[in-house]
Amino acid sequence: MGEKRVGRNTIIFSQPPAIVATATTVGKKEGEGPLAKYFDQVIQDSLYGESTWEKAESKMLLESVQRVLQKANYTFDQIHFMFSGDLLNQLTASSFAAREIPVPFYGLFGACSTFTEGLALGGMAVDGGFAQRVLVGASSHYQTAERQFRYPTELGVQKPPTAQRTVTAAGVVILESDGPGPYLTAATIGRVIDMGINDPMDMGSAMAPAAVHTIIQHFQDTGRKPDYYDLIVTGDLASVGKNLAEDLLKKEGYDVTDRYTDCGILIYKPDADTQAGGSGCGCSAAVFCSYFYPLLQEGKYRRLLLVSTGALMSPTTYQQGETIPAIAHAVAVERDYPEEMG
Repeated sequence: MGEKRVGRNTIIFSQPPAIVATATTVGKKEGEGPLAKYFDQVIQDSLYGESTWEKAESKMLLESVQRVLQKANYTFDQIHFMFSGDLLNQLTASSFAAREIPVPFYGLFGACSTFTEGLALGGMAVDGGFAQRVLVGASSHYQTAERQFRYPTELGVQKPPTAQRTVTAAGVVILESDGPGPYLTAATIGRVIDMGINDPMDMGSAMAPAAVHTIIQHFQDTGRKPDYYDLIVTGDLASVGKNLAEDLLKKEGYDVTDRYTDCGILIYKPDADTQAGGSGCGCSAAVFCSYFYPLLQEGKYRRLLLVSTGALMSPTTYQQGETIPAIAHAVAVERDYPEEMG
């Protein structure tokens, strides 16, 4: 145990799991963005041939799972666990997809931090010898999130510039004990941070302190500095939260300006009318799986720290006047097998 755990919150994988394949499915608006050519599939209808948006989201996740297995040339029998989550009550998108996936299933809820939560847990399962091969996925859908968390889309409520658009997307990876890189080398598990923000139309400000706490904890636990990584990527802060996180990190002595970006900024065009940018479980999942993963394979980036962030609110807690707790989990992904690990 001692060799796998460092500092307060961080795990160093002694046998780093390989990310052997990824797959993505995204919505029409995401397919009109700057990353369009990287996605495996772009759906043109938010219902995706189904009778409800919730069924459409579940179908996107299921098809992404099927696609990643095809890419890696594996069958369900060769997968030992599946870790997946979404934003919906009772994790219906993931759970209903899992009805069609004959694999032991862990349903995860970390709001928009779910993808890196799944990577951390999946990495532990593989590194610990409890599984040879696992699926990790996450999904979100603009209309399902609007229905559950905000207003009926038919109402046409105007949003402030601090608001974010829930990304319609699903992303899935296969983690394996053997295989070519990139490798999952470390995970820093975040704790719940609440700075008293209570505006659900400004989740970036609520989540930024959690991202900053986890990033700093990662550096302290590992003894690394920002320049260890070619890129630090938050998952869901968008423009408002990213700027705040940058400022907070700088105040703590960590200047990441030259190597920091956010998936919620990358996924949409600046003029796409998405307010501050994207969020949602599928945001970091789709951007990592489609865009950063091949760049790591090619060697353009050799070390990347991915930090997905989640606002742990519900409509009920908001109506009761509660503030918005947030969490962030970080995973280190490296192109090459770390030398010190053999």
